[in-house]
Amino acid sequence: MIKYHLITYGCQMNKSDSERIVSVLEKSGLKPTTQDRADILILNLCSVRQSAIDRVWGILRKTKNQTVILTGCVLPADKQKFQNKVDLILDIKDLPRWPEKFKIKNSIPDRIGDEIKNFPEVHPDYFSINPDHSSKFEAYVPIMTGCNNFCAYCAVPYTRGREVSRPVEDIIQEVHTLIIQGYKLIILLGQNVNSYKSKISNFSLFERSLAEGQFLISNKISNFKFQISKNTSVNFPTLLKLISRIPGDYWLSFLTSHPKDLSDELINCFKECEHLIPYLHLPLQSGSNKILKAMNRNYTATDYVKLIKQVKQIKPMVAVSTDIIVGFPSETKKEFEATAKLMKKIKFDMAYLAQYSPRPGTAAAKLKDNVLATEKARRRSA
Repeated sequence: MIKYHLITYGCQMNKSDSERIVSVLEKSGLKPTTQDRADILILNLCSVRQSAIDRVWGILRKTKNQTVILTGCVLPADKQKFQNKVDLILDIKDLPRWPEKFKIKNSIPDRIGDEIKNFPEVHPDYFSINPDHSSKFEAYVPIMTGCNNFCAYCAVPYTRGREVSRPVEDIIQEVHTLIIQGYKLIILLGQNVNSYKSKISNFSLFERSLAEGQFLISNKISNFKFQISKNTSVNFPTLLKLISRIPGDYWLSFLTSHPKDLSDELINCFKECEHLIPYLHLPLQSGSNKILKAMNRNYTATDYVKLIKQVKQIKPMVAVSTDIIVGFPSETKKEFEATAKLMKKIKFDMAYLAQYSPRPGTAAAKLKDNVLATEKARRRSA
């Protein structure tokens, strides 16, 4: 029996992808095990920070007689570096066809390829694969992939491509199933989740039942009022309203938002959607307008503060978390202090601080990385 071990780096989207990877592997006859006993070692990579890449090199130096497969958010420059160090580099979008690729001559040893079964299900894309959720309480539901923002420091547009939104009916069907299965927290995922937009074009039986406001919950038809028709354009606030009208005992949340797409309509969802929990993760990245402009974030510190005030007017008890990058090229001590001052003013419930590290191919990689590593570390711990 072929055994595998999966290591996941990075964000919740990668964790969600790994749940689908596990589903495909185990339906193809593979069994999980510890890293040292695995025939196949799969690394679901994150190229957002150099630290994750460095950890992969550390793992590769220790592997012996194992087939190593790389997937996830991998920059072209990193793919080139790893090409001769791993057995296969596979695109997560090709996940339904992974078992077939395992069998390609010379990709992995024959003894492994011969034992792997072809994935027994047909899927148009990897999002339609039923994931093997790692939790019985909460479930990630990816609603889109990719990003169109091209923040100067970010690798995502180069690793996951441009934004692609899942069909609204697929998302609602997945959420509906999770609620029936008893999941209590549904987390909608996207690199820029609030830019979601999709049209309903194939008016299936499921969509017609949705349009009529009917859901089968615990073998009973539950009704709600919400009109939707063919060719309806569904944005993220509309998707939240649709999902929140599914009856059941559950909470709804979402990650990650971009301030420029935090619309009045979306903010009002905190009041209108009864299942939506009072929590917002909204990356600030910097409190300096000069640095925000250099990052290509398309908002100012004042814009951000106004958004937080608006959210708290609608939902006073909302918890707000954020992301901050310290040591971005040309960030002076004064500009860092502007970030620290703004953080104190907003009083975030949680803040995730990261030291800037240049990623090949991004706009910021062309800038001089002129903040010393020791100073970055000091600012991160300040």
